[in-house]
Amino acid sequence: MAVRTPPPPDRWSRLRYRLDVKATPYLYIAPFFLIFFVFGLFPILYTGWMATTRWNQDMPGSDDVFVGLGNFVRLIHDDYFWNAVRNTAAIGLLGTAPQLLLAMWIAHLLHRRLRARTLLRMGVLVPNVTSVAAVGLIFAQLFGRDLGLVNWVLSLVGVHKIDWQEGTWQSWLALAAMITWRWTGYNALIYLAALQAVPDDLYEAADLDGAGELQKFRHITIPALRPTIIFTVIMSTIGSIQLFTEPLMFNPGLSPTGGDSRQFQTLAMYVYEQFWSHGKYAYAATVSWAMFMIIIVAVGVNYLLSRRIRSAT
Repeated sequence: MAVRTPPPPDRWSRLRYRLDVKATPYLYIAPFFLIFFVFGLFPILYTGWMATTRWNQDMPGSDDVFVGLGNFVRLIHDDYFWNAVRNTAAIGLLGTAPQLLLAMWIAHLLHRRLRARTLLRMGVLVPNVTSVAAVGLIFAQLFGRDLGLVNWVLSLVGVHKIDWQEGTWQSWLALAAMITWRWTGYNALIYLAALQAVPDDLYEAADLDGAGELQKFRHITIPALRPTIIFTVIMSTIGSIQLFTEPLMFNPGLSPTGGDSRQFQTLAMYVYEQFWSHGKYAYAATVSWAMFMIIIVAVGVNYLLSRRIRSAT
């Protein structure tokens, strides 16, 4: 048990001692709150104020015109916005579910006693540290209609050329494959860290009972990872809603419209289009706040579902 040092006897020393004990912890955490206020809270509040104006690049002085919730009413009737919501949800669902399942299986395999296990654990993280712009450009080439490697492989089994950029479902699947490739290893290491706390006796007992890898994965690994699964689902949901660079680089012309028919335009791309392409600053801020509220709702739903699953078990 640590022995607390008594305060110095003289008055000035006692004052310095109290300041050190009382104020020093706040000084240690102050940089985080300062950075959060400057780069987190202030932009959110400022964007919220922008969303209540008519600020437009083509209208000088429009930043002082207050329209209240007019931009949000317009957003509700915006078909392009709802198209971006649909694309974001579809790409996120197609990319998140297989990614997390594959990450759990990889973590389960890496938890075993393998040769060069450290090297394999480092290797699964390589896709995540690769430049996302480079990944987008490479996958755009892989899924090319005429010279893409994916279409060449599919042609070997009799599948005709697929235009991955032009089709809706095709572009969703291509982007989901890109997201899965990039983030599976990252989530696998998170699951692997959680598996380190699981006693090896459980797996050894399962081996003595003749359980296979699939049975151990289902009855030991998944229950042990349940809190971590909830965390990764929430973080993957937030990341999917903010998806931007991958679909932007996937478009051959690097246009924020996400294809000629906006077939894979995400919410973040729509914000970028409104702000930089059209100069509609207030409306872009409105879409940003809509994204913020969607994230809150999605996280809240995930939290309630996780609590229900936890109480049921």
